[in-house]
Amino acid sequence: MKATMTMLMADVDLHIVGVFFASLLGLCFVLIFSLFRHGRAKMKRNARSYPGVVGSEFNRSSDCCGTDVIIVGAGVAGAALAHTLAMDGRRVHVIERDLSEPDRIVGELLQPGGYLKLIELGLQDCVGSIDAQRVLGYGLFKDGKHIRLSYPLEQFNSDVAGRSFHNGRFIQRMREKAASLPNVLLEQGTVTSLLEENGIVKGVLYKTKSGEELKACAPLTIVCDGCFSNLRRSLCSPKVEVPSHFVGLVLENCQLPFPNHGHVILADPSPILFYPISSTEIRCLVDVPAGQKLPSVANGEMAKYLKTVVAPQVPPQLHDAFVVAVDKGNIRTMPNRSMPATPQPTPGALLMGDAFNMRHPLTGGGMTVVLSDIVVLRDLLRPLHDLNDAASLCRYLESFYTLRKPVASTINTLAGALYKVFCASPDEARKEMRQACFDYLGLGGVFSNGPVALLSGLNPRPLSLVAHFFAVAVYGVGRLLVPFPSPSRLWLGVRLLLGAAGIILPIIKAEGVRQMFFPATVPAYYRTLDVR
Repeated sequence: MKATMTMLMADVDLHIVGVFFASLLGLCFVLIFSLFRHGRAKMKRNARSYPGVVGSEFNRSSDCCGTDVIIVGAGVAGAALAHTLAMDGRRVHVIERDLSEPDRIVGELLQPGGYLKLIELGLQDCVGSIDAQRVLGYGLFKDGKHIRLSYPLEQFNSDVAGRSFHNGRFIQRMREKAASLPNVLLEQGTVTSLLEENGIVKGVLYKTKSGEELKACAPLTIVCDGCFSNLRRSLCSPKVEVPSHFVGLVLENCQLPFPNHGHVILADPSPILFYPISSTEIRCLVDVPAGQKLPSVANGEMAKYLKTVVAPQVPPQLHDAFVVAVDKGNIRTMPNRSMPATPQPTPGALLMGDAFNMRHPLTGGGMTVVLSDIVVLRDLLRPLHDLNDAASLCRYLESFYTLRKPVASTINTLAGALYKVFCASPDEARKEMRQACFDYLGLGGVFSNGPVALLSGLNPRPLSLVAHFFAVAVYGVGRLLVPFPSPSRLWLGVRLLLGAAGIILPIIKAEGVRQMFFPATVPAYYRTLDVR
């Protein structure tokens, strides 16, 4: 029966793709054609810059420092990567600025797709003994109405679900697990710069906890120093945007309307999130758009804003606990950053994690992306016994940027598009799109399971994402034309479709149309076959 239902859902999903791809094709044709030419020219330039890998002819000279890989940063990305590479026999030196337990208000929700990657990496026990909570789906609230959206987990074993937790506890467990391996050196220190020689990164310069200046060398340096990376400008040309800020609170001694679910309130001006982070604590994140001045915490403006503007929009079950949390005064803020991956291949070095690619944290997809990236990189490096031919290794690892795209681009695009749809707007077309999204998800069946599978990282198919996004837009137009169309409603429907295209197409362009939808046409996609 499960197999039949899965096949039926797949057929309906493909039907949606067929129906709405035609509407998308006309909008995208010119963009795809121009980007294809640009990408082809860039590929040819890169091919001239880095000679190809011939068989397994990597330089066999030994590394003088006895280290295979230096990892800068020991957050989720760095700690998980250190353990993964060490389990494959690599000698790994991890340098982290601060080894005390982090205290962050994001990175607390791991989607089911990310949990599957955690299992694949052998790190699933890191969510044990930290009071992590199972997450089974989402509750979506708008104007006093609500819908319950469950993850489509029927085909997985009972352990597979999302997990929510204190970010710092999770990171400390992964650090402990990595440091327990004999071929991992985990050291506290501040990396000040990369060591370069003839355009090849040879290692790093860093200061130890005691202030001593040292250098560390290795054939491969992987920079995972997070969203505030000091080193990313040495390895790429970042285009960082700050679409909003999160205001963080912890609610205690209260129950969520839907236990073991994340909660998204489509508030004005932008969404409010609630999810459990322990058996007694609920995280609340209030989004404040970039166009709005962030109230000051110090002078009491923030507390007033939360009580007068936000509290009336909070579900009744959480209202009193929310006000108590505001009165306690432990209010945290942080910028939400968005940065598309802009690969700039550099011999001897690689960027990963938030130092390389960020998206709005509304959908909680960041850890899923980085854990998926680690699986891709691990599989690419496994055939290589030696990493010392920097130029050849650099060209070979260009395939990483293409192979990561199905998961990364789906989650990145969905996060950016959903945030824009979920924000309130005075524009009537945007209001209709927001309502259409809520109602579309409320239809159930494939109309909710499809988008939730994308959100959860269980269905990394960009084409399915685009199909559902435009299905929402067409559904919104249909609502406007029932029971009788009028000229004003027809025009509003046209504006809705144009607005939908204006939301998603720039995000797709930033992700890379060719890599996102046609990765098999990128020559780097096949470079994994060059090493035997």
